Amino acid sequence: MGWCFALPLAALACFLLPAGCCVTCVPSVMAAVKSLEKDYLPGHLEAKQHEKVMDMVHNTLKDFQDQPFIQGSYVGIIDKSSLEEVAQNLLKELKRITDSSVKGEEFVTELNSTLIKEKEDFAQHAGHFQKEAYCPNKCGVMFQSLIWCQHCDKKVHTCRKPINCGEHHVETHESEDMILDCLLDWHRISEGLTDYKFYRVWANHSETLLYKGKEPVLTKQGVTEADEGKYRCELDTVMSGPSTIISYHVTVLPPNIHEAKHAEHLEREHEETSFDVHSESPTSESAVSARLEPITSLQPSQAQSMLQGRLFGLLICFFILLVAALLLRLIYWRKSKEKSQSSQLSSRKTSSKQLSSRRTSKKPSFQNTSSKTSKTMTSK
Repeated sequence: MGWCFALPLAALACFLLPAGCCVTCVPSVMAAVKSLEKDYLPGHLEAKQHEKVMDMVHNTLKDFQDQPFIQGSYVGIIDKSSLEEVAQNLLKELKRITDSSVKGEEFVTELNSTLIKEKEDFAQHAGHFQKEAYCPNKCGVMFQSLIWCQHCDKKVHTCRKPINCGEHHVETHESEDMILDCLLDWHRISEGLTDYKFYRVWANHSETLLYKGKEPVLTKQGVTEADEGKYRCELDTVMSGPSTIISYHVTVLPPNIHEAKHAEHLEREHEETSFDVHSESPTSESAVSARLEPITSLQPSQAQSMLQGRLFGLLICFFILLVAALLLRLIYWRKSKEKSQSSQLSSRKTSSKQLSSRRTSKKPSFQNTSSKTSKTMTSK
C-alpha cells in the first residue's frame, strides 16, 4: 500500500511545489494538506504506511524545487486573482474527496486523478496569465502587483513600455461637446497611479493646465473655432515621471446641418403656434395652407407630434363644450321643474279660494232656514 500510494503523493508534491505550482503560498491550501495528513489519513490508511508516505512527500518537494521555469507558460510568478482561483478549485476537490470517505486504493486513485486534473488547470491559468495578464500595457509605465512563488513574496513589478501612447484625432462640430478620453484598460489594475492632467498646447509650445484630478475624461461644452488645436493628457504616478502621455489633435467642424435645421424647425413651429393663438381667424383656404406648410417641412416625427398636439387641443375643446351643454341642460331642467311646481302651487291656491267662497255662500241659506223655523214656531 505504501509504494502504490507514493505515486499520487508525488503528484501532490509536484502540484504543491513552491517553485513549480505556487499554491503553497495560500495559507488555506497548506491548512487543508495538514488536515489531510493528521485527520484523514489515520482513518483511511494503515499507520505503518504514514511515515513512508510523508518521507516521499518531503523528498519529492525537495527534488522539484529546482525545476526550471518554462518561458511563455510559467516563469515562477503569478497574479493574486489567478492564484486564488486555482487555490479555490483545489480546496473544493480535496473537500469532495474527504467528504466521500474513500479508503485504501480507491482513495489513492481518486486523489491521483484529482491532483493531475488540478495541475493541468493551474498550467492553463499560468499560461493565460503569462500571455494576457502579465504586463498587459502596450504603452506607458504600469506597476503590477505579482507573487513570486519560490519564496511567496508579493512585490510590485514595473512594466516599462514607451511612455508616449500616441496622438488621437478628435473631430467635433461647433456648439457641440468636445470629449477627450485618457483612460486605458490597464489603468484600473495598475498600482501607484495618482492624477490625470489635461493641458492645452499652444502654437509656441507653451501649455495651459485645464484639469487635474481623478477623472480620466475631459469634456468641454459648446466648443467654438477657437478651441481647435492640440491638447495633451498625462497620468502621474507616485514615482518620478508620468505613467501615460496621450496627445490630441482637435478639429472643430462647422455646425451640424441636421441639428441646425432641427433648431430652425422648432423655432418655426413655435412662431406658427403663437400666430394661431394671437392672430385673427384666417379664411379656410389660408388656414389650411398655414397649417400644412410647417408640417411638410418638418421631420415625420415632428409633424406627428404637432398633429397629436392639435388633436389633443380639439379633444379638450369638445370636452369643454360637452360639459357646458350638460350644465345648460341641467339649468333648463331645474327651471322647468320650478315652473311646474309654481303652477301647481297657484292651482292649489285657486282651488282653495273657490272652496272657501262656496263655504261662505252656503252660510246665509242656513240662517234663512233657521229664521223661517223660528217664525213658524212663534206663530204656533
